[in-house]
Amino acid sequence: MEIKELKVTVGEVCKGYFNDAEEGVVGYSERLNIRPKYQREFVYKDAQRDEVIRTVMKGLPLNVIYWCRVKMEDGTDGYEVLDGQQRTISLCEYVDGSFSVDDKYFYNLPSDQQNRILDYPLFVYVCDGSDSEKLDWFRIINIAGEQLTDQELRNAVYAGSWTSSAKRYFSKTGCAAGMLAGDYLKGSSIRQEYLETAIFWAASAEGKSIEAYMAEHQNDASAIQLWNYFRSVIDWVQAVFPKKRREMKGLPWGLLYNVHGRRTDLNPDVLEAKIQRLMGDEDVTRKSGIYEYLLTGEEKKLSIRAFDRRDALAAYERQHHKCAVCNQDFEFEQMQADHIIPWSRGGKTTPDNCQMLCRDCNLRKGAQE
Repeated sequence: MEIKELKVTVGEVCKGYFNDAEEGVVGYSERLNIRPKYQREFVYKDAQRDEVIRTVMKGLPLNVIYWCRVKMEDGTDGYEVLDGQQRTISLCEYVDGSFSVDDKYFYNLPSDQQNRILDYPLFVYVCDGSDSEKLDWFRIINIAGEQLTDQELRNAVYAGSWTSSAKRYFSKTGCAAGMLAGDYLKGSSIRQEYLETAIFWAASAEGKSIEAYMAEHQNDASAIQLWNYFRSVIDWVQAVFPKKRREMKGLPWGLLYNVHGRRTDLNPDVLEAKIQRLMGDEDVTRKSGIYEYLLTGEEKKLSIRAFDRRDALAAYERQHHKCAVCNQDFEFEQMQADHIIPWSRGGKTTPDNCQMLCRDCNLRKGAQE
């Protein structure tokens, strides 16, 4: 990993500054990609933005800004901001006259104060190295302000045609992924959480990590393959579970699709009837787990309500401190409350359906059910 300091002033970074919500943000005579296309949008609050300007006006130091060296189309060196995007945009927008600080726009300042801002030296480090070295380094950087997410760091490391295309689908406000599947996804598109989710699902289908998947596709012309996969996941969800519920948001739909997407025994009407019954079952405490339970049969996804201590103590005394299966004496703390009739067979979490078993008998019974 090679890290070199670059001497650059605010005025030099602001030269050639251009900010387009869709086409990205550039500066430094168009050699610096401040915000690549469809990366997260400006997230600083006004107070944070204004403090950046005040810090520079006072001549106080800003935290380190990190750039990555990239090749321009003409073969010359260019750069991309890895950490410091919000501070850089704050400075450029102020010099560009987009907002005022303490009721003063940049053009209202005396020339000596303007020059003090333009001549302010930024503490910039330029990083070069392998993909893994960059990821390791960026994760330990003491990031100021709005901390970068893991996916934002990956986007910087694996920058290229494929990543830019993927951001178009998954990373802007009102993006295609949000329009199609916002009801099923958690997080925020502009913080790259939609993109991270889609890549994780697709990578898992191939037995790969997110980093391995992005490295493999970094130089692909477009991310249409990822988008088509994502659409297939959502089409499958909507076909199998056509009624939308808030409990569906944030479930690992892609992982479920990877395993169950080719099944022919999933009847939407039958599943919907089961969902309605389980939604009304008081013993099911994790309603969002219903969907995974219906696909996998794993009862633990439902977090079935356990017997409270009062019911367990009553059963313990009723059984004269003996395990209901092996009939051996045990202390209360050595026993576990169990459904006489299992929940899966219609048993309820009620006092009359409670029995106390020793741990060994309860484990054997659980394995047999």
